[in-house]
Amino acid sequence: MQLDIRAQTLLKALVERYIADGQPVGSRALSKISGLELSPATIRNVMADLEEMGFVASPHTSAGRIPTPRGYRVFVDKLLTVQEISEVGLESRLQSGMLSQPPQKLIANAAQILSSLSQFAGVVMTPRTESIFQQVEFLRLSEKRILLVVVSPTGDVHNRLLLTDVDYNQGQLVHAANYLNQNFGGLSFSDARTRINNELRQLQNDMTRLMQAAVEAGSDAMDEHSDEVVISGERNLLNVQDLSSNMGSLRKLFDMFEQKNSLMQLLDVSSKATGVQIFIGGESQLVPMEEMSIVTAPYDVNGKIVGTLGVIGPTRMAYERVIPIVDITAKLLSNALSQ
Repeated sequence: MQLDIRAQTLLKALVERYIADGQPVGSRALSKISGLELSPATIRNVMADLEEMGFVASPHTSAGRIPTPRGYRVFVDKLLTVQEISEVGLESRLQSGMLSQPPQKLIANAAQILSSLSQFAGVVMTPRTESIFQQVEFLRLSEKRILLVVVSPTGDVHNRLLLTDVDYNQGQLVHAANYLNQNFGGLSFSDARTRINNELRQLQNDMTRLMQAAVEAGSDAMDEHSDEVVISGERNLLNVQDLSSNMGSLRKLFDMFEQKNSLMQLLDVSSKATGVQIFIGGESQLVPMEEMSIVTAPYDVNGKIVGTLGVIGPTRMAYERVIPIVDITAKLLSNALSQ
């Protein structure tokens, strides 16, 4: 539905004023801030049309109006003037946090930067990489109960309990661990699984089953300990009245951070798009709260998109400032990870 220039100008002024102070905006205020030579009566007529089209709504407690999710969508897609990153004075702060460091540190820094600069929550979906092991050990706990110990190339240790059909003695377990380490150490578990299936037919059937079980369990153990999403600044959202005004909203908010399923789904969707994406609550089924928006952008390693980052905040956020923060952080993280 097309809006004429007058309606667009008034909608833009209304959204900007509402974002700034959180109060419904009346016709008299719009006549002063819009820059249009229109009477309050004319502005009321335009507002009535915008309300009928679903772009603004009238709270019961006020004669003024507030933007709806549909109004925010028109604003961010067509009416928003995004600030240049140099204008908001953030480029040097962003670059200083993206100096040469290990990947996990860079990702944690990116989440912290997004949070501190936006004053909301920063989120980064970590790169999807295959689980690689350096070595494994088997410890016999009791009959048919074995502790699997997996050591990653970075020295992280993961444990998993194996329940077996066969009672292996410690000598057999040492032999199996040595075989796995010598022949498959440094591979991903998926590669090791394929090679075990293809190459170990000459071994005893029981030992082959033990190694296959170890590979499956080891992969699960490492996946459990990998943070798929790094979140920073969740507590900032407790200071946002729009999100913390009632217990129901708070419960939805922290369910999202705790479960992470809906957040992962949203970040996964945005990784398939190019550039900055804006998900607005009440419009996108992926956002659990009507009062929440999420601004995201994908990041890459050597040209291949491997994850997504973004800012989680209220629908009433300063999009013109948050969008360039997300955009430049994604580009700087891509550059840092690709070096």
